[in-house]
Amino acid sequence: MVAPPDPSAVRLGGPWRHLDVHANGIRFHVVEADPLTDADTAVAPTDRPLVILLHGFGGFWWSWRHQLRGLTGARVVAVDLRGYGGSDKPPRGYDGWTLAGDTAGLIGALGHTSATLVGHADGGLVCWATSVLHPRRVDAIAVVSSPHPAALKRAALTRRDQGRALLPTLLQHQLPRWPEHQLTRHNARELEALIRHRASPAWQQTADFAETIAQLRVAFRIPGAAHCALEYERWAVRSQLRSEGRRFMRAMDRPLTIPVLHLHGAADPYVLADAVTRSRRWAPHGRFVTIPGAGHFAHEEAPDAVNDQLGRFLGELRA
Repeated sequence: MVAPPDPSAVRLGGPWRHLDVHANGIRFHVVEADPLTDADTAVAPTDRPLVILLHGFGGFWWSWRHQLRGLTGARVVAVDLRGYGGSDKPPRGYDGWTLAGDTAGLIGALGHTSATLVGHADGGLVCWATSVLHPRRVDAIAVVSSPHPAALKRAALTRRDQGRALLPTLLQHQLPRWPEHQLTRHNARELEALIRHRASPAWQQTADFAETIAQLRVAFRIPGAAHCALEYERWAVRSQLRSEGRRFMRAMDRPLTIPVLHLHGAADPYVLADAVTRSRRWAPHGRFVTIPGAGHFAHEEAPDAVNDQLGRFLGELRA
């Protein structure tokens, strides 16, 4: 039997530095792009606009390695979300309000008053929630395959194709203990199968994909990480049957006035186009861009195209 990895396994080397930041009552593992890679090295980190990268289900900060290397002109940090990677793994706090509080707290703990948030999947939900619940903390959001939560819910309940893509896995993950066992056994082989199902075939043939899978299978087996990851999905489903879920969705039901960029892989089999289109109601002035050939992980599958879109978006904000 292979021993579970230590949280230090996610402190991978590269043109970045690792930080431990305390916010909202817990410790977060944060990775900051090396300022020496930025053209403007004379400016203090807190004088540059802050960009926070928030990963999705089964990931950790490594999912944003291409953006940490490729985005310039800002202070770019990637976070291990609550329960993931090198961050603390408390038994609770995986609801929308607490996750938004985590991000708002991180912005302040990093020495800034506001930030641009970039999120994928579950990390995108955190972007939407933080922008509504802590509007003074958020300058803009960019999300990857992460429709507005109300749009995704309505698409899943009213369209058979989106329901078939989304609901079986979500409902299976509501079971106690068994999903943790399934996803982590055999060195997290089932996690790899889940990612392969959502990724484009072209990316799966690359060395970048092989490296990604190797890192994710290690990080997901850190004690407590699988359980915490599943708690995100359990709250998303179970809260809809309770008053807190209805209150959260009512709170989210307001259009954003800040800039919004939504990037969606044209070949994404998990989040379909209808949910993205419905999101325009909550981002009436947003920019919605399709990334050709990419699946659910466009920021990893087509990093150059995504970095180009993010770079232009951030440049417009600075201008």
